[in-house]
Amino acid sequence: MNGARLAAICGAVLFSHAALAEPDNYVEAARGKALITAGDCVACHTAPGGQSYAGGLALDTPFGAIMTPNLTPDPTTGLGNWTADDFYHAMHEGIGRDGQHLYPAFPYTAFTKVTRADSDAIFAYLRTLPAVVNAVDRNSLPFPFDIRAAMIGWNALFFTPGTFTPDPKRSDEFNRGAYLVEGLGHCGTCHTPMNAFGANKADVFLQANQIDNWIAPNITDDARLGLGAWSVEEIMQYLSTGQTANTVASGPMADVIVHSTSQMPQTDLHAIAVYLKQRGAAGSATPAVLAASDPHMQSGAAIYVDTCAACHTTSGAGIEHAFPRLAKDPAVQQDDPASLIRVVLAGTRAVATNAEPTALAMPSLGYRLTDAQVADVLTYVRNSWGNAAAAVAASDVAKLRTEVGGPVNAATP
Repeated sequence: MNGARLAAICGAVLFSHAALAEPDNYVEAARGKALITAGDCVACHTAPGGQSYAGGLALDTPFGAIMTPNLTPDPTTGLGNWTADDFYHAMHEGIGRDGQHLYPAFPYTAFTKVTRADSDAIFAYLRTLPAVVNAVDRNSLPFPFDIRAAMIGWNALFFTPGTFTPDPKRSDEFNRGAYLVEGLGHCGTCHTPMNAFGANKADVFLQANQIDNWIAPNITDDARLGLGAWSVEEIMQYLSTGQTANTVASGPMADVIVHSTSQMPQTDLHAIAVYLKQRGAAGSATPAVLAASDPHMQSGAAIYVDTCAACHTTSGAGIEHAFPRLAKDPAVQQDDPASLIRVVLAGTRAVATNAEPTALAMPSLGYRLTDAQVADVLTYVRNSWGNAAAAVAASDVAKLRTEVGGPVNAATP
């Protein structure tokens, strides 16, 4: 190791110890750790097998893969030479220390609402992390999306900087929940539909979005598609443990629960639940239920009895704290059935938390069901026991099977 590199590493280590030299810094860093947990930053800034916050995770976007940066205080590959002002500038305006515009895969469109005090606390915590040398390619997008100056126009169209402003007509708890959902927790980044330019559509906030072939579902208070039938306590239980009596988390939400919400204080989870229940309901109109005599419904019913009913029961009621309920379940009735198709084709495993450590699994059925059979059984599930949703097309199953790489039934072309 050359002398300059050794000096840089030693300097970062000494800074880390110096950052905690004063009692106030302990408090600030501890508060920053709680805030960065609420923001679930570790999930995106940790590569598989890599060190926490050292970056290098490839985030798939419609425009190509974006590599997440190193947030540790390494001075050459991380944030070691950044100041609190630099960090707030990135959070608030989406512009890095070198003046380059950041891509909204880093959700500065939500983080702009984070207060300066909270931004400083997060930065203080990051300065206490071990410095990790991990050079990340920050220009991985193909031409012309690699031209960062294009973000000037994107921001002019879709982004307005501004910190969170509490609603004086709402309770302090509602406003705390709004701050966490709209800002630091950036829930809308996944749960809000996007336009062709990759910007969230503000007029359908939290009304479901497909991301990485999963559906981040509607989380408004809508009775059919959202949280209308959930109580505040059930929302808290789900965020804290990863399950309720009738549903379990899997897919990308499992990571959010493991790294973020299961570690948050109950007061914040209650505030989030209150906000989601009180901000209003929104969703698409209820479609007509397919008749039981429909050929696809008849085929789907037979497949369901043979393949699904042993766990989910013939009434779709499921088994509490084991197999999710399908009857009148919002996840089943989402406009886009991508998550359902993916789970049937490739299977999934429920999240495991300290409170609920048993992670039950849904087996892959793609090896034994054709595309048409998957479409029929899901059409049946989406239109039975009080559910109402559009039929699933075999072509949609075929497309997603190719993308997720699930097993292929010999009868599937």
